[in-house]
Amino acid sequence: MSGKLKEVRERIRSVKTTQQTTKAMKMVSAAKLRKAQDAIVKLRPYADGLQRMLMNIMSNLGSDTGTSYGEFREVKRVLLVPITSNRGLAGAFNTNVNKALVERLEEDFMPHYEDGRLDILPIGKKGRDYFKKRYPKANFIEDHVMLFDDLHFPQVSEVAQRIMDAFTAGQYDHVEMAYAKFKNAATQYFSSEQFLPVAKSEVKEDNKDKGTKAFRADYIFEPEKEALLEELIPSILHTQFFKYCLDTHASEHGARMTAMDKATENAEEILKDLRINYNKARQEAITGEILEIVGGAAALEG
Repeated sequence: MSGKLKEVRERIRSVKTTQQTTKAMKMVSAAKLRKAQDAIVKLRPYADGLQRMLMNIMSNLGSDTGTSYGEFREVKRVLLVPITSNRGLAGAFNTNVNKALVERLEEDFMPHYEDGRLDILPIGKKGRDYFKKRYPKANFIEDHVMLFDDLHFPQVSEVAQRIMDAFTAGQYDHVEMAYAKFKNAATQYFSSEQFLPVAKSEVKEDNKDKGTKAFRADYIFEPEKEALLEELIPSILHTQFFKYCLDTHASEHGARMTAMDKATENAEEILKDLRINYNKARQEAITGEILEIVGGAAALEG
């Protein structure tokens, strides 16, 4: 019986240690989340506004875009960019990001993968490890896996510009991003999104005359269209790429904080059960000792 008590005591000690660790990790993630949340909340309205403006401009220009970033061509080679974290212990966060890109890959890009015409530029070790194991025939570009170690706009812009240069040079015909959009600590949305070529917004029909008249904005370019787009589009794409990274960064800390909070609660439930088992075992041990004493005394009297 003493052996059983010792085993339960050791399990209680082990669970308490784990609980202290998860509680500390929750506090660290909560502190990091505040900073990451402030960054994405401040950037998102600006980035979304720029993105809408860019899509509208590209749509209204039609085929005469004046920029190669909006050039739609036959997709011969594809670049996938999964943005994940470097560490785990964040619940299903990394799995969901990877899953969003896998669905897109399996649906549209499997022929490119089979023919060796698919490259993967992972940001974050979890995405790299996952895709290397599942899609070994893909070509991996691992220069920016640790981008989150120095998550600032100049560093992120360099990565975005590298991708953009490869697209304009004809190295890639389609660039797909997978990231997590942050809503709050408990909610993140995982999606795969086309980065290049720049997507065009849908032309809306006029409600008064459906099917015959489409709304188009009358843009006046100052300075000249070509000069303006040459400066404007790269800047918007850099900002958009930075938003993907900040969204994922905040989502990671939110998911980890939630996971560690749940783990701490689960540890408390386990401790309750273990304490009940410990008290039962202790009572059994005490009862057994009493019975032995009574039996011994009865034997002496006999």
